[in-house]
Amino acid sequence: MENKTAVTRLAALAHDTRLALFRRLVQTGPEGLTPSALGTEFGLAPATLSFHLKELTQAGLLLARQEGRFIHYAADFAAMGELLGYLTENCCAGQACGVESVTCCP
Repeated sequence: MENKTAVTRLAALAHDTRLALFRRLVQTGPEGLTPSALGTEFGLAPATLSFHLKELTQAGLLLARQEGRFIHYAADFAAMGELLGYLTENCCAGQACGVESVTCCP
């Protein structure tokens, strides 16, 4: 992963609401949630929610899929794993330290 990509993804997560939305979508798994469900759960106005979902999607952290009239947003687990791998690739001076690679939701 390039530094620029890591910075973009970390910047997208560096906001309380976006971090909370991303963590909720990670918890939900690959099926994701609709914006209406997220808006209700977080008490966000549609325009505000749309802005935050757009930021996370453009950073490469969310996947959006159309199902009929509805869009479902889900965490991009591959992108999350890449970011975590990037952050830990040189940990402990290359010595084994117990940090395992992250695999989630196949």
